Amino acid sequence: MQTHLLDGDDVQQYSPMTALVSAIEDAFAAYETGDAQMPPKSYIDLPQYNGDFRSMPAYMDAGDWDAAGIKWVNVHPDNPSEFDLPTVMGTMIYSDPETGFPLAIMDGTELTMRRTGAAAAVATDHLAVEDASSLGIVGAGVQSYTQVEAIAAVRDIEEVVVSDLDEARVAAFIDAFEDEFDVREGSIAEAASCDVLSTVTPVESPIVSAEDLGEHTHVNAMGADAEGKHELADEVLLNAKLVIDDYDQTTHSGEINVPFHEGVLGDDDIDGQIGEIVTGKIDGRTPEDGVTVFDSTGLAIQDVAAAHVVYEAASAEDEETQTPSLITAGQ
Repeated sequence: MQTHLLDGDDVQQYSPMTALVSAIEDAFAAYETGDAQMPPKSYIDLPQYNGDFRSMPAYMDAGDWDAAGIKWVNVHPDNPSEFDLPTVMGTMIYSDPETGFPLAIMDGTELTMRRTGAAAAVATDHLAVEDASSLGIVGAGVQSYTQVEAIAAVRDIEEVVVSDLDEARVAAFIDAFEDEFDVREGSIAEAASCDVLSTVTPVESPIVSAEDLGEHTHVNAMGADAEGKHELADEVLLNAKLVIDDYDQTTHSGEINVPFHEGVLGDDDIDGQIGEIVTGKIDGRTPEDGVTVFDSTGLAIQDVAAAHVVYEAASAEDEETQTPSLITAGQ
């Protein structure tokens, strides 16, 4: 047996978005039906280096296939200024559940960005209006690019409005998509009035108000991944159809974490989990729905599902080209 070593370019090449969206939907379904194991994320705090490590293991059985793996992630805020390295880096080990053999070691940073976009696309497909054609993006960092790519795979997006305080980021974003969409810079309110809105910022004070949103806007709240982060006004969360990815994670570190712990928002305000929708236990968008919100924290099963897509595509190409992998069992 051989272990594939796949860098970020490989991960991007071998994860076509349509396949990725389908796999992430399978992951949400497996989690909902009890066909997945996902222990809590564990942390190693390193205050002496102003950073930490996080481990995210998971196993899932999607019926036609099963998969296991673990993502090892760091968060070191001083990296860009002191070491010319990204704040967040990750490595994914994808293993054969039957034997435990490591089938692939792949870049987890690119994998995370792509599976995060795919998760937003799954929610968009179930919660946005069918004829959604405009997409707003608040926050033009690296995560914003896969939001556009993934959501455009499930809706016929024509117009994209991007809002960010960093003009260089906005310019780079527009340059990347100007040949595919009618893309322009706009205010937060202009972005939020689109049919679909994805927020991908690290803010701790809400920047999107209820008045900013369109009557039927679907919001993917993707930025909050730690305690204290909060992009959407409490009124938005209280009045919207609110769907989460995982109760424990979202109440701890998702978009709802601040109002939940302040007692502003409670269990009765959560309409369901995305897994309940994809398995048909509860409805997605109905004609009575106005604004809908998906609170996404990112789950380890998503990484495993995405790694499965990458590995299968890379293996298929290796068989066609007879390109050897870099590590062989027993070496």
